[in-house]
Amino acid sequence: MQELRSRAQADEAYTWRLEDLYESDALWEADFSRAEAEAAGLAALEGKLKGGAQGLLEILRALEGSSLLLEKLYAYARMRRDEDNANPLHQAQTDRATGLLVRHETASSFFGPALIKLGGERVRGYIAQEMALLPYARFLEKQLRMEMHTLSPEIENLLAASGEMADAPDTIYSMLTEADFVFPEITGEDGQKAPMSHGRYRLFLESRNREVRKAAYEAMHGQYKAFSNSIAAAFSASVKKDRFYAQARKFPTTLEATLFPNSIPATVYDSLIEAVRRHLPAFHRYVALRKRTLKLDELHFYDLYVQIVPPIELGLPYDEAARLVRQGLKPLGETYLADLEQAFQNRWIDVYENKGKTTGAYSWGTHSAHPYVLLNYNQTLDSVFTLAHELGHSMHSFYSNKAQPPMQADYPLFLAEIASTTNEALLLDHMKKQAEERGDRAALLALVNHELEQIKGTVFRQTMFAEFETKAHALAQEGQALTKELLCEIYKTLNEEYFGEAISLDEFIPYEWMRIPHFYRAFYVYQYATGYSAAVAFSRSILAHEDGAAEKYLGFLSAGGSKDPLDVLSDAGLDMRSPAAVESCMQAFEQALDRLEALLKEG
Repeated sequence: MQELRSRAQADEAYTWRLEDLYESDALWEADFSRAEAEAAGLAALEGKLKGGAQGLLEILRALEGSSLLLEKLYAYARMRRDEDNANPLHQAQTDRATGLLVRHETASSFFGPALIKLGGERVRGYIAQEMALLPYARFLEKQLRMEMHTLSPEIENLLAASGEMADAPDTIYSMLTEADFVFPEITGEDGQKAPMSHGRYRLFLESRNREVRKAAYEAMHGQYKAFSNSIAAAFSASVKKDRFYAQARKFPTTLEATLFPNSIPATVYDSLIEAVRRHLPAFHRYVALRKRTLKLDELHFYDLYVQIVPPIELGLPYDEAARLVRQGLKPLGETYLADLEQAFQNRWIDVYENKGKTTGAYSWGTHSAHPYVLLNYNQTLDSVFTLAHELGHSMHSFYSNKAQPPMQADYPLFLAEIASTTNEALLLDHMKKQAEERGDRAALLALVNHELEQIKGTVFRQTMFAEFETKAHALAQEGQALTKELLCEIYKTLNEEYFGEAISLDEFIPYEWMRIPHFYRAFYVYQYATGYSAAVAFSRSILAHEDGAAEKYLGFLSAGGSKDPLDVLSDAGLDMRSPAAVESCMQAFEQALDRLEALLKEG
């Protein structure tokens, strides 16, 4: 395996063009100075509220303009840092942008309390009086809804000023695990020493050589175990931070504080866990099938990612993967495909891993430019689906930004994973049909197993993560110390319950929770599971050519944050207030499991 290239050695054609945000760091600096001046002047706007509808409009336009500028500054700095986390210039730019965001929030913190003091009746009267306020109506209603959880201007100012300090647990965790961790080399499949990294870890776990899998697993988790006290302290601080803000805003729990802004009832969260737990026997059946098929006396966690059927040895170059993704997304229509083409032609995507690059993948952007995609592409089946996944996010942002005014374009987290997973489902269906047409039983086996693996990772596993968060936050609320030992014991027990008797626990699995960066965004992970369930429903209706299904789906992509997320989905024909979508996803898992077992028997 080749040594990782430095960022300077990366092929420009396969890097994103952040110059679409700023052509140079000098231009970034100029905008930073302008943003500092704007942030400093925001607090003086409070008096404008005395000017009626026009005064409110002036404030909103100023807040919107400064927010868009800050969004652009921060996105550029952070994405530059993500190219190489060891780059001191972009570390510094990110820190400065973060500090300016906090100063902006502090200076504008007067707005919520002042608006609530003004009163909903008067604010709605201003909107009726001044048509130019209509693009801000949704934003204003969300502010007014926070009346019971909005504090005095002085306390709001203090809470806003604490934002930079509140980011510390996540920042410390990221710097420790992304920049400071040095993993030991392992012996690869060719018998040669191979460097370990976050980006290569999954590739090693998919190796047919069990010793390679075991070595990678132990090298990865050994590093987390070595720093387990520090990581547990960072996570505990993050939980305490979330609890502090929930209490300050008079929410009984952190969960309710997290769900409230988007009107998600706690029953949606709870019913997800209940539904998934009802179907754990089917998951245990799949884990047991994996053990039998791999012919192992003991199934360990490093055996959970290698294919239990002969893998599709894609070795698919990135350009061919891009063509395959285009083909899979044809059911979404010509307009979607034409818009998607911009991502490939105009360098929205940063494709390959390099030294210091942030691991994993994401889609991100601003209202000032198109979305961007970060990848660490490695030619595997999973990396092809990751490309489709992140482009789903990007197209969701592209359509929302195009259709909605800035203050209601951003879609909430509850909706964020739906478009990405719908793309994956459409691509999977396309690839399975291709395999069936070729009579390629081996490919079909691998793809059906991939479907099971996706539900395993995105629904069962993320729901287990959601339970871990629930238990950790509940203990913190009771005043218990979140020690390394307690957190590891909770995680170990959950793995026993979710994976069943077929799995063999080892010394490292209790530490695996430390690898999950999303835990630093409280109660985020459950939305992967609900989003996957919604995506299954959307993709089935699109593939079945139900009347207007594709058009309704594009309407969903364009809705952004124009309504509460459950209402956005309802408009597109999907009721997520009911557990039916999750139950349907669980049934899809069981059907795929039946099919896999039947295909294996045919062999």
